[in-house]
Amino acid sequence: MGSTWRVGAGHARPVAVGHARPLLIVLAAVLLIRLPFLNQAIQGDDVYYLAGAQHAQIDPLHPNHARYAFLGQIVPMQGHPHPPLNAWFLALLLWLFGDIYEVPYHAAWLVFTVVAALAVWSLAQRFSPRPLAATLLFLATPSFVVNGNSLEADVPFLAFWLASIALFVHRRPALAVPAMVLAALAAYQAVVMIPILWVYLWLHDRKWRAGWIVSLTPAVTLVAWQAFERASTGELPAAVLAGFFQTYGLQSIERKLSNAAALTAHLGWLVFPLLALVAFRAGRLGLLAVAAAAAGAVFIDPHPLFWLSFGASLLLLLHCARSSGRGEFLSAWILLFFAASLVLFFAGSARYLLPIAAPVALLASVRLAHRPAWLYAAFGVQLLVGLSLALVNYQHWDGYRQFARSLAREAATRRVWINGEWGLRYYFEAEGGLALLRGQAVQPGDIVVWSRLAYPVPFTTGGGALAPVREQEIRASLPFRLIALGARSAYSTASFGLRPFDLARGPIDIVRADAVIERPPALEYLPMNVPEAEQQIVSGLHQLEENRFRWMGARATVLLKRPTQPAPLHVVFYIPEQAPARRVSVSIDGAPVAERTFAAPGAHTLVCPPVAISGLAAAITITVDRTFSVPGDHRELGIILSEVGFRR
Repeated sequence: MGSTWRVGAGHARPVAVGHARPLLIVLAAVLLIRLPFLNQAIQGDDVYYLAGAQHAQIDPLHPNHARYAFLGQIVPMQGHPHPPLNAWFLALLLWLFGDIYEVPYHAAWLVFTVVAALAVWSLAQRFSPRPLAATLLFLATPSFVVNGNSLEADVPFLAFWLASIALFVHRRPALAVPAMVLAALAAYQAVVMIPILWVYLWLHDRKWRAGWIVSLTPAVTLVAWQAFERASTGELPAAVLAGFFQTYGLQSIERKLSNAAALTAHLGWLVFPLLALVAFRAGRLGLLAVAAAAAGAVFIDPHPLFWLSFGASLLLLLHCARSSGRGEFLSAWILLFFAASLVLFFAGSARYLLPIAAPVALLASVRLAHRPAWLYAAFGVQLLVGLSLALVNYQHWDGYRQFARSLAREAATRRVWINGEWGLRYYFEAEGGLALLRGQAVQPGDIVVWSRLAYPVPFTTGGGALAPVREQEIRASLPFRLIALGARSAYSTASFGLRPFDLARGPIDIVRADAVIERPPALEYLPMNVPEAEQQIVSGLHQLEENRFRWMGARATVLLKRPTQPAPLHVVFYIPEQAPARRVSVSIDGAPVAERTFAAPGAHTLVCPPVAISGLAAAITITVDRTFSVPGDHRELGIILSEVGFRR
């Protein structure tokens, strides 16, 4: 026999519990959702945390000072939305194993799932009349099943978040404080724990003075870490992160609205939606939820996956708003964190709501305590959905791993550029590939690997042409889709759609490898909107806009066919009002031929005198004295180029 706790006025009171069999069932469920996926491929944001772990080998106090390519730009990890705990843990594994290995790393990650499961079991002993059913419902949460197989910070944060709350309500401050420190070092949103614990204290233990102080630990930890970073490096990570928000427009009203709609849909899948509809029916207010779900189906997304989950979410929120008694603290926990999620987050990912998966499961077990069969049936169905999504997720990322292995021989003898993010980049970098930067020129003899899905960036072929080497469709054996070509799923980001996941049969992604082969330039005079431009641009020019022009950076180079007779070189461009550039210089094959300072913005043409071209092609380089950038656009901008070429 052991002991457990029940909520009471004042402090906790021990009561008897049953034997260890339910706990063994919980641990068996943990193994069920994790062991099949120990060989999970590197996925999603794993690659960035691993970059931090590698940097920690030389600077262990500042793993988040790593720099890496992101969406075609070199960025500092100081602006990463997670503090360094996850990178530290990965750094420890890297130090122990000497390299990155999927199976041992994911086996080590099991500890976080076990901690989360035990914390929920402890909370369920106190807040649920059906602790086993409540804990199993939590373990079957689809985002917990799927994201626990990654090396990202979400499940480590969740483990320490749940442990903090469980230890706090058990009045174990000596253990709760370290857990809160670790939670805060895993994610900024740990500060939302403070008002949640205040609600608990107000409802159940308001005379515990030490508890009010202990609850401030997450905020104190984050302030101390920010102060340490400022003292040791001169920069605040929060300020760098705020700069990223502005640069990439992450807090725009459009993103916030999409985030809110997607999170509302995800909320309906923390427990199986049909169970939520039964458990949280709210009488007459339920009609309001049904009407709102119908409106969502008409104006947002008519797909059943969306409006079913949308309706279940609204019923849950209405129930929490009216809750009292045993479920009052759980309801406050859900409402407070969900409201904070609408404010703090921007991508609408399912994993954002993991910190309220436990109270939702506990609340459902309270509402349906008299119908345990319903709870276990919902666990079975939800587990099936979660494992199906995890299998599709496994097959998606394994597709990148297999594609990289199939090109290992080519990567050993030729330079490979990776035009994409996620595991695609990780596995080709492991073969010696290099991340492709935005607007970068690749040379004849190189291979470019890219994906239609993994955020490819514009690049130029340095005067060459692309010849296909290999193309592969990445498919899954089940029709579920978390993120895929043509899928409207918000599972990872609301930029793809608003459904909690999607159902489709098409390929998840199409990846290909192209070789760059030499091809002489075809045109003496090159407007920026002709098809040949892509082959004759070497570097420094961005993508075509309005089918007329291209922005250039500080320096741009194009190849032109040698004219039959020496002819003047014309450079036609436009200096916008906001552009600081005034001096424009031109060289041919490295030799300066013209330089001019323009007094005012506007349309201009710089004409260079005829020169003799020795080869079959001429490299024309245009340089400006100053560049600028605008919020939401990370490109370096100089002037707008519309035409360049030899013309009499």
